[in-house]
Amino acid sequence: MVCAFQGWNDAGEAASGAVSFLASALEGRRFAHLDSEEFYDFQSNRPTVAFGDAGTGAGAEGDGRRELSWPTVEIFEAPAPRAHRDLVLVRGVEPSFRWRSFSGHIVDLAEALGVQLVVTLGALLGDVPHSRPVAMSGHASDPALMQRLGIGSSTYEGPTGIVGVLHHACSQAGLPSVTLWGAVPHYVAAASNPKTALALLRKVEVLVGVSVDVSELESAAADYERQVALAVQSDPDIQAFVERLERVAESEEPELPEQMPSGDVLAREFQRFLRQRGQ
Repeated sequence: MVCAFQGWNDAGEAASGAVSFLASALEGRRFAHLDSEEFYDFQSNRPTVAFGDAGTGAGAEGDGRRELSWPTVEIFEAPAPRAHRDLVLVRGVEPSFRWRSFSGHIVDLAEALGVQLVVTLGALLGDVPHSRPVAMSGHASDPALMQRLGIGSSTYEGPTGIVGVLHHACSQAGLPSVTLWGAVPHYVAAASNPKTALALLRKVEVLVGVSVDVSELESAAADYERQVALAVQSDPDIQAFVERLERVAESEEPELPEQMPSGDVLAREFQRFLRQRGQ
């Protein structure tokens, strides 16, 4: 079972992007969803209204039926050719309420389906340069799983999201579980980050023994890196800041760079750049 949730746990939409790509690549079929009434604050996560397919012809848009979509968590089955087991994919919006009950539902489902491993994905903002390999961290119920991944164990202490709560619930229930986190450059937090999504997906492939054609995601990641590089080069202050981050990343004993530009300045410059670039 591979899980990701939009919101606090999902910087640059990297974690949810990885699971969505996996669902698409493996032609996953939705077979269940959680009732949103019990778990969401609809003032924070509002339902959306859109016109359904009304066919073609004059006035088709006006005749379209309005459809209401509620924030929820969807569950997919995804056959994985040449893998030892198929996948269950869980994706949706981080719940607002009753996290223990929510996690209990996911654990019960995993046990009912005979899930052998639960992988939760997250992405966090960090002092990392966009031009270097994605920094990865994580935690596993079995140290051997971390050795297989070849990444450092997280030493983070502090507030957590539904990813951390669900990982803990799986461990308490005796379900083997791994939580994986990819870092996203905080100076380009407003844009979707396919590079981190790709890094997370590569680790999932190692864990569950599934092989996915990621050429589309690789292309998106390369384009993302080019676009960010253009934005960085357009502003000397940001370029100097990124160069300092690169030096820190290459240092054996990293130290935080001094005299960083403020987050507001960086965000404003990137928002300006993204508006100029459009979609």
